[in-house]
Amino acid sequence: MKKLTLAGAFATIAVASLNTWAKVEFKIQQISSNLHVLYGQGGNIAISTGEDGIYLVDDQFAKLSEDIKKQISQLQPGAPEFVINTHHHGDHTGGNENFANAGSHVIAHHNVYNRLKEKHGEGSSYLPVISFSKDLTLHFNGEHAHLWHFAHAHTDGDAIIFYKNANVVHMGDIFFNLNSLPFVDVDSGGNLDGLIKAVEATVERIDDKTKVIPGHGPVTDKQSLTSYLALLKHAKQLMLASMKEHKTLEAIQAARPLAPLGLSYSGWLPETRVTKLFYRSLSQHVQTN
Repeated sequence: MKKLTLAGAFATIAVASLNTWAKVEFKIQQISSNLHVLYGQGGNIAISTGEDGIYLVDDQFAKLSEDIKKQISQLQPGAPEFVINTHHHGDHTGGNENFANAGSHVIAHHNVYNRLKEKHGEGSSYLPVISFSKDLTLHFNGEHAHLWHFAHAHTDGDAIIFYKNANVVHMGDIFFNLNSLPFVDVDSGGNLDGLIKAVEATVERIDDKTKVIPGHGPVTDKQSLTSYLALLKHAKQLMLASMKEHKTLEAIQAARPLAPLGLSYSGWLPETRVTKLFYRSLSQHVQTN
């Protein structure tokens, strides 16, 4: 296998994207002998290499597929045998068709299959060819990758991948490691309480040496994930207190209950949107429980 020489933790390769997209800076980080993380534009990609071949967790956007393949080829030649989707969002599944047409087999939860079928149509190459309900284990490259479904967390189709031998976990968008709160996709079955439960279950399962791959942001550890869990619980309590005091969404947004957390927000997920999504999620919880 051709190994990539890394300067420190990262090797940075700026590549002009196809179709006149702006330059995307790719970074590859080695986290075990057979496992790397590729940062680009979209969800973090895990790359497993070894004697059995290659497989990915998530594949970012379709227009980046050729660039992503070039990054993979620096680690090991050949097309990925499998692509695992952590959930259905386009920045994690956009390359499904391109990789499937190159011979990859997409794996995901049943709900990811259903949502991609609704978007792309029956028989589309975007769809998983293997889907599962509660869990699935991939025995490949001397590793036992356990895919575990967490219902109603970031979406209704989330899978967290636990790599037993490497002691690594890929959390998809259940974990945003960006000094920010996550996107709870209520319209796709997401729920703040379910997301908290998923993080709690992961914290209980890993140890202090586990390397944690978030959906967005740098690879980190159990301590960081534990702090993220505390942040989620604090945000929930702030929201519930504001909901009790102010009643309406408009009044809650005006009160800015999440402001004391002092967090960062992106343009596509501003504080007002997070507040609204948390409100909708917690309102559903109250109504259904």
